[in-house]
Amino acid sequence: MSNTAIPASEVNPLQSIEQWEDDVLVRYPKEGKPAKEKEKTEFRNYDTPQRDTVREFYRLNHKYQTYEFVREKQKEFLQFNRKELRVWEAMEFLNTLVDDSDPDTDLDQLQHLLQTGEAIRADGHPDWFVLTGFIHDMGKVLCLFGEPQWAVVGDTFPVGCAFSDKIVYPEYFAANPDTKDSRFNTKYGMYEPNCGLKNVHMSWGHDEYLYHIVKDYLPEEALYMIRYHSFYSQHREHAYEHLMDEHDKEMFKWVDKFNPYDLYSKSPKPPVVSELKPYYEELIAKYLPATIRL
Repeated sequence: MSNTAIPASEVNPLQSIEQWEDDVLVRYPKEGKPAKEKEKTEFRNYDTPQRDTVREFYRLNHKYQTYEFVREKQKEFLQFNRKELRVWEAMEFLNTLVDDSDPDTDLDQLQHLLQTGEAIRADGHPDWFVLTGFIHDMGKVLCLFGEPQWAVVGDTFPVGCAFSDKIVYPEYFAANPDTKDSRFNTKYGMYEPNCGLKNVHMSWGHDEYLYHIVKDYLPEEALYMIRYHSFYSQHREHAYEHLMDEHDKEMFKWVDKFNPYDLYSKSPKPPVVSELKPYYEELIAKYLPATIRL
């Protein structure tokens, strides 16, 4: 389905794309590394009922994220023919996504990602892990190319097989055409038991997009963090063990390591970008090419 076929009223239901992550925080408030300045229970303090917009977001996400939609988006975006930028420029490009309606932070996207990277660095993790934290949301530039919010953020899940009831708001999949397609509506659908996630198509969004941008440059552990950090129905609910192979299960230990930094690094204290930029530019030069194509 092309974007032109999607009604304008069904493109951007959230007040901010960060509202999705705030909702994840409410669903998974245990463990991790919460920001000291603000308790997790205080996040998502909107004047209007946030659950209504989140529910609408997932209604649309679950309706439109079909196997065919994902394949179309792969064909459309994995040509990487929109922009060519240095990584730091891409991060600054991401800053145009700043939305004053997000009550949880006054920080722009670059500052928030620096916070994530710095939290990882402070815990002594390898430099590639730090870089992964810094760039992990860079795929959100999809919003700047006119993509609907529900095709940029949201919990991710496999398409091409039955949707798990462990996915948030599973009742909304009733409107997804794949639930009525015999090729896709069984437990394994088009896949084989324990075929490995490398053979599975995931719902489309910033995770999958960034994975394809950097897949030739970062360690495999980093690629798993990037590609599956929003796959909550698996790394929190273990709903797709039947598709994973033993290698996936070993690599998901790294996804679990990354997840607390992704969820709980928001803080109102701004990092000093000018002080941190030389370090991150050095990391970028170590692992990534001089320019990336979006």
